[in-house]
Amino acid sequence: MTDLIKPVILCGGSGTRLWPLSRAGFPKQFLCLSGEESLFQDAAKRVMALSCEDVDVYAPLVVTNEEHRFLALEQLREIDITPDAVLLEPVGRNTAPALTLAALAAVENGDDPVLVVTSADQTVADAGAFNSTMLDAIRQAAEGTIVILGVTPARPETGYGYIRAVVESAPTLVVERFVEKPDEATAVQYLAEGGYYWNAGMFVLKASVWLQAIESFRPDIAATTRAAWDQRSSDSAFVRPGTAEFAAIPSDSIDYAVMERCPGSRFPIRMARLDAGWSDLGAWDAVWNVLPKDSNGNVYVGDVLAADCHNTLVHGTSRLVALVGVQGLVVVETPDAVLVADQSRGQDVKHIVNALQQQKREEHTLHRKVHRPWGWYDSVDEGERFKVKRIQVKPGTSLSLQKHHHRAEHWIVVKGTAEITNGDKVLLLTENQSAYIPVGEVHRLANPGTIPLEIIEVQSGSYLGEDDIVRFEDIYGRISS
Repeated sequence: MTDLIKPVILCGGSGTRLWPLSRAGFPKQFLCLSGEESLFQDAAKRVMALSCEDVDVYAPLVVTNEEHRFLALEQLREIDITPDAVLLEPVGRNTAPALTLAALAAVENGDDPVLVVTSADQTVADAGAFNSTMLDAIRQAAEGTIVILGVTPARPETGYGYIRAVVESAPTLVVERFVEKPDEATAVQYLAEGGYYWNAGMFVLKASVWLQAIESFRPDIAATTRAAWDQRSSDSAFVRPGTAEFAAIPSDSIDYAVMERCPGSRFPIRMARLDAGWSDLGAWDAVWNVLPKDSNGNVYVGDVLAADCHNTLVHGTSRLVALVGVQGLVVVETPDAVLVADQSRGQDVKHIVNALQQQKREEHTLHRKVHRPWGWYDSVDEGERFKVKRIQVKPGTSLSLQKHHHRAEHWIVVKGTAEITNGDKVLLLTENQSAYIPVGEVHRLANPGTIPLEIIEVQSGSYLGEDDIVRFEDIYGRISS
């Protein structure tokens, strides 16, 4: 009998401990940290590769938020994966409601597939070992068992939760209990005793089993999530649960809401041991752990020159980074921020992020280069009453029809062809031609060509914030209220 698999990719979280590369508007799951593709893309390809003779893998369900919807869809398009749906959370309510939404979507047409649930921000070094472990878990889950993946600990890690599991019969272990993130002494004790495993945050279970379990253990979450699902609306690949109804859902994780309550209950839960080079890349020291190192234990990404350095991670993105005689450091350079930290203090980067948030600084939310569904813009310079941007528009796309109350804009085409709506005129401009958009004029920028359009935009005016925009028409559903 063929098992029907529905991957569920939980694509939330902000990755604050990987600042300044990870930002609220471009969190770590969308970053390329350990290869040519993002963590999200790696996760999607990993679960889709589970298809084999007796396992059919359906198109995945992705759960993310409104802000990241186009980023998620575009990254899937880049790897030729079409999602069944992208479920959009209007507010964060942790992972238990997210999985409940996915389970409701999975059973919508009368199916009851096995859900392979994974977060979008992990790495797995050994794809073969991952597939083997996951296929064993899938076959057990098809019979009604909940299977959680646990990782044999390589060190006394204090940043992970642990699973206490014992061998009863192959290929999975019986879960006795879950334990919280320990202090270092307790983590050392866990390794000495054996039988403790890192909680990888990956789950395999039938959609109906999850719905029964959440109804049994957290009927409040089950009822309010179902109410939000009943009020859903759809827009192409995007599915939006009812906003007010979703905001009423209690916030809780998959572990707290269900998994930790399963041992000794009517819901059998077992653990599959995953020995495949797993990491959740929760902080910069974890990134250092998984990347290739030179003979002195250094990891260099980007344009780096170093002399007499040891066990140091340097990640440069826009300029030369030079180091002399340092060890055990993390140095992360971006166009608008530089982080220098002791590698052993990686968990404390969140304090910097909290300070940025309290001070309402843009470096908390956005990079200098900001991705949009139509392309991207890079704010290359700004001063009193002016801002300069480099803008790229993908072929066949356009920005919204809009106006600004406080700024004028000058556009210079440097590559490609621009179709510019400027009041009641429509202009077609090519390289080295320019246009002026007065304050308050309704306008739109579009790329009718087959290559990316690049322009330089010079803004001038009394206020240059991104919120000075009124949209009249927008193919991405961002009409101003």
